[in-house]
Amino acid sequence: MLRILRNSVFGIIVLSTLFAFTPRASAADYPNRPVHWLIGFSAGGPVDIVARIMAQWLSDHLGQQFIVENRTGSGGNIAAAAAINAPADGYTLLFVAPNNAISTSLYKKLPFDFLRDTVPVASIMQLTNMLVVSNAFPAKTVQEFVDYCKANPGKISFASSGNGTSVHMSAELFKVMTKCDMVHVPYRGSAIAFPDIISNKVQLIFDNLPSALEQVKGGNVRALGVTSPQRWPSVPDVPAIAETVPGFESVGFYGISAPKGTPPEVIETLNKAVGEALKDPKLVARLTEVGGLPKPMTPAEFGKLVTDETEKWRKVVEFAGVSVD
Repeated sequence: MLRILRNSVFGIIVLSTLFAFTPRASAADYPNRPVHWLIGFSAGGPVDIVARIMAQWLSDHLGQQFIVENRTGSGGNIAAAAAINAPADGYTLLFVAPNNAISTSLYKKLPFDFLRDTVPVASIMQLTNMLVVSNAFPAKTVQEFVDYCKANPGKISFASSGNGTSVHMSAELFKVMTKCDMVHVPYRGSAIAFPDIISNKVQLIFDNLPSALEQVKGGNVRALGVTSPQRWPSVPDVPAIAETVPGFESVGFYGISAPKGTPPEVIETLNKAVGEALKDPKLVARLTEVGGLPKPMTPAEFGKLVTDETEKWRKVVEFAGVSVD
């Protein structure tokens, strides 16, 4: 009996030791298999464009494929829930954008707490949104837009890439500050919305700059203003909406988070890789091309940004009086 007990105790000690060292050993050679990067919006949209640029760089430099997966719906919350419920091993990541900060207060029945259930990994870039309208829309300036809107209350509709996105909330903030009465039409990504904007079924969108700029350059829509407090460096000829509506501001951010409990070594590896990517002139040029400003940060700095943005948008949501059940 004593021998059996000793053998059992020895076996437990050995197994406990093995399990204690397994996560650290697997984290040390991370990544050693493909990494899945979940994004909450449709292919071809601004988030998708940036994610694929960064995923390709990470794949080329870390020796494993970073696979972008589009999990659309619920303003990005379907992707967030899938990432949060995935194993915390670094092989499932989430593309983080303003929608994650906004959803915390906009959605009343989320099955997760974003700040509690994720860990910040890395910041990629900051960007502005751009107010673009159908070419058939009569207004050519922000002031003309406001005047037309007030003369036609409830007759103008605006698209968004989903409830709780910065695209949606930029318009809600605009409505509050200008007292414009507009109807919200949510889509599962801005790429899906643009055909209806181009055909004037929906008149406008406050879209993220990467996809909005692509449509403007293609002559499909007309730009009226950007949502940053000053003119954006990559589109200096487009006025800031704040030039007409003082105090108006909506600047977004893109980055990476992981499920809570992801090994610190994995987070460090990813943060270092993203930092190196944002020093690569070719990648920086591509991000600048789509209107982004590269913004490397430590995990702690990025975590503070997400926390601060969550509080900022909570105030906007409450002030605008909008919510989603």
